[in-house]
Amino acid sequence: MRIHTLRREQELDGTPDDVFPFFADAFNLEALTPPLLRFRVVTPGPIDMHVGTLIQYRLRLRGVPVTWKTLIQDWTPNRRFVDTQLSGPYALWHHTHTFDPLPGERTLMTDTVRYAIGFGPLGEVAHRALVRRDVEAIFDYRREALVPLLEREIRRPAPRPDRRTRG
Repeated sequence: MRIHTLRREQELDGTPDDVFPFFADAFNLEALTPPLLRFRVVTPGPIDMHVGTLIQYRLRLRGVPVTWKTLIQDWTPNRRFVDTQLSGPYALWHHTHTFDPLPGERTLMTDTVRYAIGFGPLGEVAHRALVRRDVEAIFDYRREALVPLLEREIRRPAPRPDRRTRG
């Protein structure tokens, strides 16, 4: 099984203390995922993020319904967190998110995703033909969607809505 790596960096306005709370809310991942995937967090909220948190999602990959379960493997508030797939579409999914301070109250956010398809040579054909492009497109979308969402989040004076009733 071949392991692939996707690495993306993005400079964000705000310190890690400012931007990290946005990423600490698992439900924000819905807004950062292309609508075509119909991605939904199905774990009832609010979700208390810490090492050992399990989060379940539903989505569609190329029209096929998929359930995905992840585990928060590392949780260092305002610095980094790691989520790994326990069950889902990949043979391996290990996603490290880091938040490093930059001068001028800015943050360098880095996503490093190690993933594998499985299925031997057929998986590699699928990776070259579809999967690599799909994973890159998801992170391209995330890059564009993040800035306006984060600007609203950092400036939001009201408390966060209660998400316990999500379904």
